[in-house]
Amino acid sequence: MKKIVLFLFVGLSLFILKTLNDAGEFKTINAHFDGECHSIFGIDGPEDITILSNGTALISSDNRWATLAGRPIQGHIYVYDLTDEKPTLINLTIDLNFNFHPHGISVFEAPQHIYVFVVNHKQNDHTIEVFTYTENKLIHHKTISSEKLVSPNDLVAINENQFYVTNDHGSHSEFFKTVEDYLQLSSSNVLFYDGNNFTVVVDDVKYANGINISPSKEIVYLAETIGKRLSFYTRNSVSNALSFSKSIYMNTGVDNIELDEDGNLWIGSHPQMLAFTRHAKNGNKLSPSQVLRVSTDSISNDKVDEIYLDTGEILSGSSVSAVYNKNLLIGAVFENHFLHCTLD
Repeated sequence: MKKIVLFLFVGLSLFILKTLNDAGEFKTINAHFDGECHSIFGIDGPEDITILSNGTALISSDNRWATLAGRPIQGHIYVYDLTDEKPTLINLTIDLNFNFHPHGISVFEAPQHIYVFVVNHKQNDHTIEVFTYTENKLIHHKTISSEKLVSPNDLVAINENQFYVTNDHGSHSEFFKTVEDYLQLSSSNVLFYDGNNFTVVVDDVKYANGINISPSKEIVYLAETIGKRLSFYTRNSVSNALSFSKSIYMNTGVDNIELDEDGNLWIGSHPQMLAFTRHAKNGNKLSPSQVLRVSTDSISNDKVDEIYLDTGEILSGSSVSAVYNKNLLIGAVFENHFLHCTLD
């Protein structure tokens, strides 16, 4: 009996140590950034940011601490024009008349219209909301729902009707989501929406999070947070099927993916994932923020650079980094501000 107890104790201890190590708990955070940053307040939970070709940033905002406390507050989409000498935040959804808690966002710039796709977490449902954007106005176009939207996180638009979307978990239950995370289960997936129906195109993923596509639309990039890797998929332009090509081990909790004008990937990340979990429960607990740039000269030649790292004192829980010219915007899941940085 003693041997069994000892075996269980050793096994549990090794599991705890592995979990702590995999989550980055023992990492040393040496803050650095070659540039200057200032905080832009007046926004809650700026979790996702995407920048249009004209320098206009669209920012997904939701007070997630209020939602976790059982007192949800209406979320919004803001615009922040980087071509202005002094950019200001403008609320585009202040008059929206339905329950709105935005998460991942994506845009498709057509010749006549700019389409904005948004993951929306309603109280008892998850939907994709589609808007058109013009003259600092968002006009709601339609709502897309499906039982396959189990736990949608991020999406990337292919055209005005079609998109890929990630489910970061395979279960609706918060308890089983936690089990998936701590056991590092490959339970999440990627869906493709063809304008009428959803189809699973990637399965068995460790926390499918951010997703984006190359300018040629030939490669789809997927961030696996628990897997701590960036995966590349070759896209069939006819069937929209995705074929795994390769992965880069990032050794951090990668989140949203944005592209700059040169096609480089910019990724907001959580280098200490358990610290982020503590931060989600208590805003006084800091969670380090990290920005990585992946230079993709070809499918077989990639370079990863750590552009920004902070202990969480300036910004906790970074989830996205988006670049336009020398401007770098860094968003966060819970904070009441984002960073507007100037790259050196």
